[in-house]
Amino acid sequence: MAFDENLKVWMDGEFVALKDAKINVLAHVVHYGSAVFEGIRCYETENGPAVFRLQDHVQRLFDSAKIYKMDIPYTQEEICDAIVETIKVNNLKGCYIRPITYRGFGELGVNPLNCPVETTIAVWEWGAYIGEEEMEQGANIGISTWRKPAPGTLPVLAKAAANYMNSQLANLEAGEHGYDEAIQLDYHGHVAEGSGENIFIVEGNKLITPDLGSSILRGITRDSVMTIAKDLGYEVSEETISRERLYLADEVFFTGSAAEVTPIRAIDNRQIGIGSRGPVTKELQEKYFDAVYGRSEDIHNWLTFVE
Repeated sequence: MAFDENLKVWMDGEFVALKDAKINVLAHVVHYGSAVFEGIRCYETENGPAVFRLQDHVQRLFDSAKIYKMDIPYTQEEICDAIVETIKVNNLKGCYIRPITYRGFGELGVNPLNCPVETTIAVWEWGAYIGEEEMEQGANIGISTWRKPAPGTLPVLAKAAANYMNSQLANLEAGEHGYDEAIQLDYHGHVAEGSGENIFIVEGNKLITPDLGSSILRGITRDSVMTIAKDLGYEVSEETISRERLYLADEVFFTGSAAEVTPIRAIDNRQIGIGSRGPVTKELQEKYFDAVYGRSEDIHNWLTFVE
């Protein structure tokens, strides 16, 4: 992925060219990973660029910051407005959006309270996260030896930078073994999520996804797909999922702001269902893209138009 160094990023109220956007090497975030962030997408619709579930993402950013006692010195409305302005300034019709709040330079030491809380927003063009071909044919996935943190270690409901060191290990291992991505188990050995995605299995006309007690992020795309599935008449359940149920499922797919709705064709070299995108995944994928691209009525008020 190549970045245009002249892209404008929003840094605490000012627009700065990406090449000039800098933080101090002694910033707390560099040494201790003290940051929370969001991944959001803006889609090109017939009525102009539209950000998908902007307010929900910003709410989760503030929730993550609250868990880590980071007081963001802006209101949620101000961050939403800054995101829209950043898209406008860069004249992008469709893009990925990364707001990140982090501890800056104050003093070193584990205690972060004497370090300022700073926020940056960046936008860039980004296609299918796992791959364009995999969106139709399905991804080849392996179950990682690296498990998700247990409760009482790291709060997984916070979308925090430090959590993704765990995800990196799983993703690196998957690549070394020839897989497109990893599935991680929780501390009990039950299915949790991908390294950066939530996961669903399909059994007949029932969709099942791990519950929030399975060390997963409360995914916004996850919630969107659950809502769409219920609108279509599917039964949707959040529950504990054993590893072997993945192998026996009719269909399995990932969801996420980056991954969108990505089917899975194989797990641990075992074919899943028909070995490519199944009919339920296809329907949900199509309805999801209808929603984000504004091709269907926005009955849930998910779109925020940039213009």
